[in-house]
This record gives sequence, structure tokens and C-alpha cells, in this order.
Amino acid sequence: MSDFDYDLFVIGGGSGGVRAARVAAGEAGARVGLAEESRYGGTCVIRGCVPKKLMVFASEYAETVADAGAYGWDLKEGAFDWPTFSKRLNGELDRLEGVYRKLLQGSGVETFDCRATIKDPHTVSLSNGAEKTAKHILVAAGGHPVRPDMANADLGIVSDDIFHMDALPKSILIVGGGYIACEFACILHGLGVEVTQYYRGAQILRGFDEEARGLIAEEMKQRGIDLHTGTNIVDMRCAEKGEEPEGMGVSVQQVGEVVGDSAMMGQEDHGGGTRKGPIWVKATNGNSRVFDRVLFATGRKPNTEGLGLEEVGVKLGRNGQIEVDDYSQTAVPSIYAIGDVTDRVNLTPVAIREGMAFVETVFKGNPTPVDHDLIPSAVFTQPELGTVGLTEEAARDQEEIDVYCTSFRPMQTAFIGRADRVLMKLIVSKASRRVLGCHIVAPNAGEMIQMAGIAIKMGATKEDFDRTVAVHPTMSEEIVTMRNPVRSA
Repeated sequence: MSDFDYDLFVIGGGSGGVRAARVAAGEAGARVGLAEESRYGGTCVIRGCVPKKLMVFASEYAETVADAGAYGWDLKEGAFDWPTFSKRLNGELDRLEGVYRKLLQGSGVETFDCRATIKDPHTVSLSNGAEKTAKHILVAAGGHPVRPDMANADLGIVSDDIFHMDALPKSILIVGGGYIACEFACILHGLGVEVTQYYRGAQILRGFDEEARGLIAEEMKQRGIDLHTGTNIVDMRCAEKGEEPEGMGVSVQQVGEVVGDSAMMGQEDHGGGTRKGPIWVKATNGNSRVFDRVLFATGRKPNTEGLGLEEVGVKLGRNGQIEVDDYSQTAVPSIYAIGDVTDRVNLTPVAIREGMAFVETVFKGNPTPVDHDLIPSAVFTQPELGTVGLTEEAARDQEEIDVYCTSFRPMQTAFIGRADRVLMKLIVSKASRRVLGCHIVAPNAGEMIQMAGIAIKMGATKEDFDRTVAVHPTMSEEIVTMRNPVRSA
């Protein structure tokens, strides 16, 4: 028998930590303990991917009646009922958390519903007063959204809080231009909220393909989102008596009655801050107005504070992320880290892959570096963005390329006179003819990019795409019918 209580102790019950724990226990026969201080499922299941995607689905029904009418259906418009949706959403999250608990139990993992910190390279201290020893410790504690460093920032909410609102606001200001800000701008607009978005940069979705992000910005504005780039908040405070949310015709005294007392008037928000009614905001462009809510989507930070990591020799980066090697090992040989806490590629499937590679390396005798190359991903704006590989900007800095691109009005919405446009784009190496990147802006782009990602990961060339027969009539057929580059670089 080992001198340790466990072969592995995992800190964090999110997707990556749970996968590593149950595979190590169930397939490798390891004795595994796991501590989670909040809810099992982590960011993705409880306050990220899953509830957000369900909100995306809900928001997309807003245009259904008008579109169906143009196609000949006699449907009647109705109102969106947030409490009905919210109740069903919370029920689904409870179900999924139960699934995670059962998976751990079925694999023989011992779980602790409390906070764990690291005492030494082989010991964790639990907030219930116990101490546990382990040959290996895996930190999979995830990350959290942060508010900007400014006065009265606690008046705003963050992405975690969205899922806990008792009622939808009438108006909201979203501060930020990343995928979380843009996704919630589209979601809340689709649910009937008046959405204004400020982003201090020149264009939203920094880091994504320039042409793709430009089209998404245009489509968001066309749908009615009041998007302001090059703009930030310089001051914010509780609105004073008589100040009203612009365009809503609702005074400060009335807001609690209109959108629900518990949602707006002096209630504690999940994640921090006490609401005191509508918020007055002044922007860098000189404008000032009042919003029912302000959502900060201005960044996330790894959950490393107070874990005792640096005290035992684990190195942290500037953003608080745990520094690891290609095998997810920290500067302390017995301590590993995966997922958002390492701030490498903060995606749920990546955390799961990192967890699997960790088990292969440590418990199956098969050293497996984590593969972070050519990871497909999606941004669930309206329209969606699906992307894999290099952007045009990154590729042309690396080598000579051909760019194949087309933008058009899709059949489904063009038929009824909507101005929506989609984009299909391939970045191709001139030397090898390999497809270096694929970028799709369209409804269900996330579904399409998964298939394109397989081909690109396999090293497909542009001629491989050309040899593939198109599925007609579809939007995605354009990926295999573009014959001539629109430009070279």
C-alpha cells in the first residue's frame, strides 16, 4: 500500500477535473479524491457553455413568427417569459450536475463538497478541517469573470450573474468586445432587451479573422444592437431620482415595478454587488445615459488566489495562471494543472483533452503532450462564427497565401427579403496548398466548422476540398465550390 491517502487528488469538479478523476480511477485503477467548493460541472455546465447555449436557442425564436409569416404561415406574436425559461433552465442544470456526481461515484472517486488548498507538494487542506495526502495533485479550479478597476464597478454584473436574474431588464449596457460580450449582446437582444455595447478597441472579437469579425459587427448593428467601438466607461453611479433609462419611458421610481423588485431594487446579485436601481453611465465619447443594468464582460482570471500554490513552489504568470509544461506539469513535479486555470486555450473540450493526456502520462505510462494545434471553435453570436486554424492576418505573417472568400445572402432569408449575409473563407498555403484556416459566419456555423476541422486537422489541401462534390442547395457548399482566390498575400 502507498503511504498516501490517494494516488491522485483533484481540485475542481469542472469538465476537465471530472474527466481526469474518473478516467484515472475507472480505467487506470487509481485511488482518487476530488474536492469542489461550488457546483459540479464547473463553468461550462453551470455558468457557461450549457446555459448560454440554451439562452441562444431561446433568443433565436424571436424572428420565427415574422419569418414564418413571410413563408405563408399564420402565426401570432407572443412575449418571452423569462421566469418560465429560467425555471426550466435551472432544472436542466440540476440534472446535469447530478449526472456529473453519478459519473464520479460510479468510477469510485471519493468527493468532498468543500474548498481545497495546497499545504505541501503532497497534501491538500480541506475547508471541513481534514487533510488528505496524494502522490499527485491536479489543479483544475477553472476561472472567473472580473470587473474592471474603476469606481462603482460593483454596480455592474458579470456573466455568471446573467443566469440568476429574477427578471430581464428593459435595457442593458454591455462593456467589452470579446466573444462573451458579443454572445450576450445577441442573446439579450433576441430576448427583447434594448442592448447597447461599448468596446474600447477598434473592432469587436479581437484575435479572430478581420473579415469575419467585421461582418459580425455589421450584422449585430443591422439587427438593432447599439454597438460603439472605440468607447469605454469613464464614470458610473446609481441613477438619481428623475433620471430615466433613455428611450424606455421608465423612471427610477417605476423600475422595480416594471421589471421586478427582486431583480432590480437592492437585491444581492449572484457574484457580488448590491443593486440599487438603474445606473447612470458616462462614456469616453461624451455621452451619458441611464441603463437598467450594466454587464461587464471585460475579461476572466484563473482561480488561483489563495490556493497556496506559490508557497509550495508552483509558478504563476502575470494573470495568475499556473505555468505548466507540454505535459501539464508545474514547477513542482507532483503537481499538475489543466483547463482555464492554466490560461492556455480556455475551451471545455480542450480542458477534457488536457485531462485525458494527463492520465495517459501519469497513470498509463504513455507520456502524451497536449495538442493545442488546429482547435476548431465557435462564437454563438447571431450569425455564428465558426473558425479553425490561422486567420488571414496570422497566416500572411507566416508565409505566402491565397485567400478564397465569398459573402452572400443565404437562400432561406433572401427569399423573404432579409438583408442577412454570410461568409465562407479559406486560407491556403501557396507552397503546400494545405488549407491553413477556415472561417464561417453563418447560422449554425458551429455545426459546420466541426466537419471542416476534421479535414484541416488531417492536412487537407485546397484541391482536396475542390474534389469534394457540393451538397446543393446549402450554404456550406460554397466551401468546396470556390475556384479562384480573391487575393494573395
